[in-house]
Amino acid sequence: MVRLVTLGATALVALVLSSNTALADSPSSAAPVQVRLVKTGTAADGRLIAATVAAVSRATISTRMAASVQKVLASEGAKVKRGQLLVVLSADDVRAQLAAVSTALANAEAYERRIAELVRSHAATPVELEGAQAQRAQATAAVAATKANLGYTQLLAPFDGIVQARRVNAGDFVGPGQPLVDLEGTQLELQATLSEEEAAGLAIGQSVKFEANEQRGEAIVTALTPGADAVSHRRSLRAKIAAGATSLRSGAFARIAITGGAAAKTTRVPQTALVQRGDLTGVFIADNGRARLRWLSIGDVLGNDVLVRAGLASGDAVIDHPGSLRDEQAVEVVTGARP
Repeated sequence: MVRLVTLGATALVALVLSSNTALADSPSSAAPVQVRLVKTGTAADGRLIAATVAAVSRATISTRMAASVQKVLASEGAKVKRGQLLVVLSADDVRAQLAAVSTALANAEAYERRIAELVRSHAATPVELEGAQAQRAQATAAVAATKANLGYTQLLAPFDGIVQARRVNAGDFVGPGQPLVDLEGTQLELQATLSEEEAAGLAIGQSVKFEANEQRGEAIVTALTPGADAVSHRRSLRAKIAAGATSLRSGAFARIAITGGAAAKTTRVPQTALVQRGDLTGVFIADNGRARLRWLSIGDVLGNDVLVRAGLASGDAVIDHPGSLRDEQAVEVVTGARP
């Protein structure tokens, strides 16, 4: 079990200041505030690692030939099936080439048959027959190549997915390798980089929990690079989403919960409690009837909270919605705190 330091909604409390507290300000001048106590609890989730939601299958549809676009049959956001026609290119030139090479093949086959008859009647040599066979083989290859080019004039979806971008319109002239349509599969995965400490204990096939857009789910680790990047010294992780978070889209920000040896104590503070002073970020702490400004070292945003690296301790009463409070201002903690 991992020890987790958090500011939970259930930790909202109402504190009553003692009447014998020595305050420089009069009771009537104390500003009413609501607080959240920093408590030490337990949770199954461990360290949260930043990740990105991405499609397992992605493809940029292009062609290997130069031609004008005749039709575009898919628009952004459209769902397509494997083998569905996406783009049609002009094929007049290719069909003309196919007719020419088909005629050449027929002539080569007829010539080969004549030479074979002459060889049988000893009117031609075997060398002449070998030459005719070579011409027929070349013509056959030319027909196959032209038919392949004809296939590249009709571009099909390689898998079930969603069209992310349509880069051409009817009438455009395109060249070999030019992107025409971007396609993403419907199956999603999480992509992240981890330090050696964070990757300790993880293995391919292991189930991990994650959070994304206030949704929770589980993912199965499908790839974990054995070595770290030479520059960042971090390992790459890919985990296919198996359950939960059904409304996610590629590109969304997510957090993977790493348990075991990589887990660590963390602290969360609501974003509504943060105070910004230039490049510094802090919170007000209710301490003996006064608001005391505490500067923090903060981490990433997680939902409505921000992870705190340093600056808070268990038992601190963080003032929520500080408004225009000043450091050392007299405060009174009241009931009716926000849930």
